[in-house]
Order: sequence, then C-alpha cells, then structure tokens
Amino acid sequence: MVRNFLFLLLLMFTSAAWAQKAGTQLVSGPMLGYADMKEVLIWAQASGPGVFTVNYWPQDKPEQRYSTDPVRTEKINGYTAHLIADQLEPGLTYAYELVLDGKVLQFAYPTVFKTQALWQYRTDPPAFSVATGSCAYINETEYDRPGKPYGSDYQIFTSIANQKPDVMLWLGDNVYYREPDWATRTGMLHRYTHDRALPELQPLLAQANHYAIWDDHDFGPNDCDGTWVHKETSWDVFKAFWGNPTYGVNGNKGCTTWFQYNDMEFFLLDNRYFRTPNYCDECPRTALGKEQLAWLKGALANSRAPFKLVAIGGQVLTTSENSETYAHFFKAERDSILAFIEKEDIKNVVFLTGDRHFTELSAYKNGKGNWVYDLTTSPFTSGPYTDALTKEVNALRISETIAAQHNFAMLRFSGPRLNRQMDITVYDANGQQIWAKTILQNQP
Repeated sequence: MVRNFLFLLLLMFTSAAWAQKAGTQLVSGPMLGYADMKEVLIWAQASGPGVFTVNYWPQDKPEQRYSTDPVRTEKINGYTAHLIADQLEPGLTYAYELVLDGKVLQFAYPTVFKTQALWQYRTDPPAFSVATGSCAYINETEYDRPGKPYGSDYQIFTSIANQKPDVMLWLGDNVYYREPDWATRTGMLHRYTHDRALPELQPLLAQANHYAIWDDHDFGPNDCDGTWVHKETSWDVFKAFWGNPTYGVNGNKGCTTWFQYNDMEFFLLDNRYFRTPNYCDECPRTALGKEQLAWLKGALANSRAPFKLVAIGGQVLTTSENSETYAHFFKAERDSILAFIEKEDIKNVVFLTGDRHFTELSAYKNGKGNWVYDLTTSPFTSGPYTDALTKEVNALRISETIAAQHNFAMLRFSGPRLNRQMDITVYDANGQQIWAKTILQNQP
C-alpha cells in the first residue's frame, strides 16, 4: 500500500514537471553574443523553466557535431540562457540548432556563426563590418504615456540585417524602462522580455555578434546616475540579457569591457554606474569614475589597433552644451581624455556615441596632428530630434553629416594591415543611404 502511494506520488510529480516543461516556449533568440577564435556565446530566452542546448558543426562537415553544456533557465534571470560553444577552430563558419527541452527549434532564417580568423603573422587582417546605433523604443500601450506612440519604424532592424554585419554594437538606451519598470527586478525583466521578443529583431539577433553598453534609459530613470539605488539590479538584468565577454574592469562593476575583432579594438565604457549627479555643485565631476578613467587611458596607450573604437552613451566631442553632453556636465574629464590622447600620440581614436536622437560626425585635429572623431548614431526607433539641424550648434561637426530621422550606421573596415580604412555609411530605417564618409588609417 505504501509502495503504491509512493509510486502514485512520484508519477504525479513527474507528470506535473513534464506538463510545466512541455508548456515552456522560446520567447526570443537565438542571439549571438561575443565571438573569438575558440569560443562563441549563444543567448536565448524561454517562457519558463526549461533546458537549452545548442548543437553545432562546421558548415562544410555536418558529421562533426558538438553540443554546448545544457543550461537550465531560472526565473531570477528572466529564464535566459548563455550557452558557450567551445569546440571551435579559428576562421570557420558553423551551423547550429537551438534545442529547448530536447526539441530542436525551427527558424525561417539561417542559424550560423563564425569564429574569428587567425590572421596574425599570416595574412592581412580580414575585412569586416559593424552595425551600430542607439535608442530603441518598443511600444507597449498599457505602459506608454498617452498620445502618439513614441516608437516606430521597427523595420529598421530588417534593414540592418540586410546589410549582413559581422558585429552589432548597441550604444545604449537599448530598451526604455518605464515608470512600472525601473524600481524592481520584475519590471526590468518585463521590459527586456517584451522588447527583445520584437519579431522584426529576431533575424538580426541570430545573424551578427551582439555587444552592448547602456545609457540612462536601460540603467534606470531619465538622466539617472550612480546614486540610483537599484543599479545593482539593473546590472544583473543587463548581464542576463546581453552576451558581452566581461562586465566591469579592475574588480569594479558596470558594463565596461573590451573586445578585439580582427585587428580593431573596441573599448566599451559605462557612463552611468560611477556617474556623479549632473546638478550638484559640491559633488566631484565625473562620468566614468576614477578607476574606469584610468583603465581607459592605459588601455588606449597600450593599443596598437589601426582604429580604437570607444563606445560611450553620451557625446564626447561636440561643443554643444544641450542635454547630457560631456561639454555640458563633465568638460574637465573630457578635456583630460583628449589631452592624454594628444600627449601620448594615440592615433585614430573614434568615439561611438548615442543618446541624442539625431546623428552627426564630429572631428578635430589635435596638436600632434592626429584626428579624433565622434560618430553619434541615434535613434533606432524612438522619437527623432527633428530640430537638431537648427538648434544643435556644434563647431566640430563635419558638414552634411547630420541626420534627424530613424537611422543606423555601418562601419566597414578594409585594406592592408598598415593602411586600413574605415568607411562610415548612415542609412535610414528603410535602408536608404543618408551620407557616407571614409577615414584612412594614415589620414593626412
């Protein structure tokens, strides 16, 4: 009798567990995270508890099949999974399939990833491309402010995918926390879950390797800073939904990281976690904090990359003091960075910035004869700043590079090892070119 009872109890438990797992569905993904020569991260999100695995194989050798370690999804991380493919060789294309609770999921678009090539001491570095931009607002009527929807032109993500970028670099305000979102983990997880599931976004997630920084709206409330009491939760949620190689430097928290793609180096900065208040006369004035600022300077001095791409949420070079530009609130810190670049004779620093809801390219030539650039790219889908052309006075803007509509930028790197070039092209939401500019490694 006891044995039968225990058997029935076990059967009931097993059936309940199976029913729960059987109802678990894919919410979004797969998304490719970081990619190196021997390792690639694949991200996915389920609707509840489940187990994800990725099977993968060299595209030209389907018999050589490998699998990632299984990852069980948990509520605390929004049922997201970070899966590591680590049986890889450099310079190969791999096909893969995403498996949820033993079922291979089917997609209407290719699921492949590439490892970086081992080109050093062998060939010129490969050509590659990076898509970039900021400010992606996805409408959700019950939580949005009344009136005209703030987000639109979601087809921009299809237009980006059509450019077939190798890398997608998100420059902050990648989601917009609303009032019900920013003060709880539940709210933050909801916002990311809702926005990441956008149908137009899914093919792009699977196609390019995605890296990200944050700005105020995906950190907390508008214009928030390091005093934000929920920043630890925000940091946890950011890590759950992105696939950067690391988070924070020198033992500090935040979204700061670095990665190299072929011969280019990318320095991803956090302008929120350590930021002092914009309006506080007695507070120290810093956007980056002492440790991060020291790391940036040292890392730039150490870099031998043809172009050093520095991603940060707010504009660096502009002379405008509107909004949260460096010139407005942190001019001394901005000047110390630029002075360091000049003193150390660091060449080809390009800041990649967002936030402003319009796009422009700024440039200046320092005392050592080196050009420093700031490519601001914004917005993807949030409301454009249509008055930027008449109200934004920036003495360093390169003429004809302002765009006040939904847009994104493509950076294409090409050329021999000692004479690389970066071609910048800005496109509208439908993929039509707005402007283009070429920057040479050995720019006169």
